[in-house]
Amino acid sequence: MNISKVIKIFILVTVTTNSFGQSSAPKYSNEFLSIGVGADALAMSNSVIATTNNVSAGYWNPAGLALLNNDLQLGAMHSEYFAGIAKFDYLAGAKKLDNNAVIGLSMVRFGVDDIPNTLELIDADGNIRYDRIKSFSVADYAFMFSYAKKSKIEGLRYGANAKIIRRKAGEFASAWGFGLDAAAQYDYKNFVFGAMFRDVTSTFNAWSFNTSELEETFILTGNEIPENSLELTLPKLLLGGAYKFEISEKFGGMTEIGADVSFDGKRNTLIKSNLASIDPHIGAEFNFMKIVFLRMGVGNFQEVPDFDNVNSTTFQPNIGLGIKFKQFEIDYALTDIGDQSIALYSNVFSLRYAINKKESNTIIGE
Repeated sequence: MNISKVIKIFILVTVTTNSFGQSSAPKYSNEFLSIGVGADALAMSNSVIATTNNVSAGYWNPAGLALLNNDLQLGAMHSEYFAGIAKFDYLAGAKKLDNNAVIGLSMVRFGVDDIPNTLELIDADGNIRYDRIKSFSVADYAFMFSYAKKSKIEGLRYGANAKIIRRKAGEFASAWGFGLDAAAQYDYKNFVFGAMFRDVTSTFNAWSFNTSELEETFILTGNEIPENSLELTLPKLLLGGAYKFEISEKFGGMTEIGADVSFDGKRNTLIKSNLASIDPHIGAEFNFMKIVFLRMGVGNFQEVPDFDNVNSTTFQPNIGLGIKFKQFEIDYALTDIGDQSIALYSNVFSLRYAINKKESNTIIGE
């Protein structure tokens, strides 16, 4: 077997281990949408389903957009994982329609770029030709169109997302998908409750494959040549409950407990069964005059076996800071996308900018 065939087998394994084109509902389908956006939310271990109320609510819980205090709010975030190999980008905007309704648009991209394609490294004469190396990207995109409205019931608001998914692995495979999210929030005195039913109708990804360059490798390795197929993402229920409090005239805070409930089989979470797996997390935020914020959170509880095959429970702590100044807000989080023993911690920054028609110097609302 020559080098060219070895390279083709490597790409084959890479493609198959990413579960491209499964016709059933695989675990972790579209899981890039579970990473999270906004350094404020990441610092609180994603415990924001009940309290999110800015432009990032279009991602976390669109019902929270109904509390937008500005005519227009823009948000952005860039983060890198695995020593900069993978990049995560987020852009969003939300606009008030009136005092009760808000619309929003969010875009997420998670990808690995500049991957060498060495399929043509060896020419017809068996010579190694580095000038024949090309590069490609493997990237996932999501476009979310949000709508939120305050209910006639005091303290109740609801929202929904319509999202378009685009996934692409160079010229080898690509998919288009569509799904819906439904969400609500409710205030009761100092308590806030929230629920986000992500992929409430299941999200459908239609995969298409270009196997012309890899067909020989599939045959040599005895693997079935993939066919165009449909991949389903099952619903996930995100729950949150928070309590807001005042410490003094200038100091305040809130704490939120959340739980992500998935229905795609048993996962390595703190609470799990064949029916559902529950991933709990908790976050807290303290503020000084609602200008300076200190945030922290704990989540991603998992059972990990040691060398003696005895399970121990691991968790992921996060911490962050935030500052609001007039129309600007900048947030910082020290976090990662897994347990601290798996991935290096990343420094994540996110920005928000508010625009008001009548008052251009209003501080971004809580």
